[in-house]
Amino acid sequence: MKKYHILLMIVLAIVVSVFISTADSSSEYANFAEAQKNQETEFTVIGNLSKEKPINYNPQLNPNLVTFYMTDKQGKELKVVLNSSKPQDMERSEDVVVKGRCKDDVFYANTIL
Repeated sequence: MKKYHILLMIVLAIVVSVFISTADSSSEYANFAEAQKNQETEFTVIGNLSKEKPINYNPQLNPNLVTFYMTDKQGKELKVVLNSSKPQDMERSEDVVVKGRCKDDVFYANTIL
């Protein structure tokens, strides 16, 4: 094989692996109602922090667990369990974007923006 063919195969392999990794990690934007209907699918939900309800975070007990309530853009409120540390100034945020899966009446988020 010529060097050109080998280089072309390497570039093609890189492009295919990048495409597969981005397609696999992407999630759909949805609201809580859609996430509850399709509990096996990962969704990204945009909403507002319910400021009248408490944010539960105890770093001495578990620094990677935060629970709070969030209202999506359609007005549905759910409890959100975040398996990560609490973002700084979370209470001041306008919008909250969470990515995860819904199980029954709880949204289990693995990332938050």
